[in-house]
Amino acid sequence: MTDLQRIFPIVIFVALIVAISFTAGCTDSSPHMGTASSAPLSTANTNSAVERVEVYHFHGNSQCTSCIAVGDLAEKTVNDNFKAELASGRLVFAHVNAEKPENVALASKYGVTGSSLWIGVYDANGFHKKEDTRVWSLIGNKDAYNFYLTGLISKRLNGDLS
Repeated sequence: MTDLQRIFPIVIFVALIVAISFTAGCTDSSPHMGTASSAPLSTANTNSAVERVEVYHFHGNSQCTSCIAVGDLAEKTVNDNFKAELASGRLVFAHVNAEKPENVALASKYGVTGSSLWIGVYDANGFHKKEDTRVWSLIGNKDAYNFYLTGLISKRLNGDLS
């Protein structure tokens, strides 16, 4: 056996360990995180009055850089663009560690399975929730992230659940 033949399996093993460690912070599926819900908010616009919109950055005890960025950019967007709505309580934002016992019920209500950004809407028709996965692709462009999330939250506050 040549040296290359002996080293190759070790290199593959190390590469796998490194790859797994990069994703470990984003894929926590502990039983405290609840179960996933893939149901859309709605495909139709609603004209009902929106009572409250919740924007939650759910995460676990360990967060990767991308997980932190999703939450930090969401917080900045909400604080910069929705001061009046936050002050009135019509819009709520929070970072929520879904692994803490005091947050299990909220994480379960939203169907959280890992680090994620969720938007919940309370209107005359009840409670509607949806995980926003598009934000992940925008974390490298703060302006695009802000523009996208501002537009989405504005739609929800105006009763548009599409």
